[in-house]
Amino acid sequence: MFKYPKQNDDKFTGSSPFSDVPDEWSTKKDDAPSSSPFTSKSDTSDPAPSSSPFDDIHPGSALTAAASRNVLNQDVEVTGILRFTDDLLVDGSVHGRIESDGVLTVGGNAYIKAGDKDKSAVQTKSVIVHGRVHGDIEVTDRVELAATAEVMGNISANKISVQEGAILVGQCRIGAPVAMPAAAPAKAKAAPVASKTPNLLG
Repeated sequence: MFKYPKQNDDKFTGSSPFSDVPDEWSTKKDDAPSSSPFTSKSDTSDPAPSSSPFDDIHPGSALTAAASRNVLNQDVEVTGILRFTDDLLVDGSVHGRIESDGVLTVGGNAYIKAGDKDKSAVQTKSVIVHGRVHGDIEVTDRVELAATAEVMGNISANKISVQEGAILVGQCRIGAPVAMPAAAPAKAKAAPVASKTPNLLG
């Protein structure tokens, strides 16, 4: 606020509208805190981090979440076959099968259950599991089971990574066995041939 001192000059005959300004209005800004409703409070504290299903994904992992991934939120429920092309994060409920050539991430709140007529729950390129999957998992590349994962079903993949604490009830078929060379068939022994020459010794 600007300070307007009272006019005591005898030459000034009129009354100034600023002559009755209270003294507290003339207080400097540095002397007292302003009580103006327009004063904004500066908050230098960092905001609290929000919880995200991506928090548990390791940055060095081959399945690190991409910025363009699709998200199926926790309040979404799907029944049937779910197909997608790019990477997908499922944090909701799926009763059926998920098919894709991309990477699937099963969030910590997700529950994926195979359909009644199908044992397979996931058929993708790769999958990383933080939540629950009840059904078979068939991928062409890699499966990662986080510490909070719960898989009730068989897994077929080229590679697998299981963290301590993960639950897996089922059989695993990882990779393909190295083809062994076929053994050469054993040669049959030749039968002795009877000589047609008469025995001269009797």
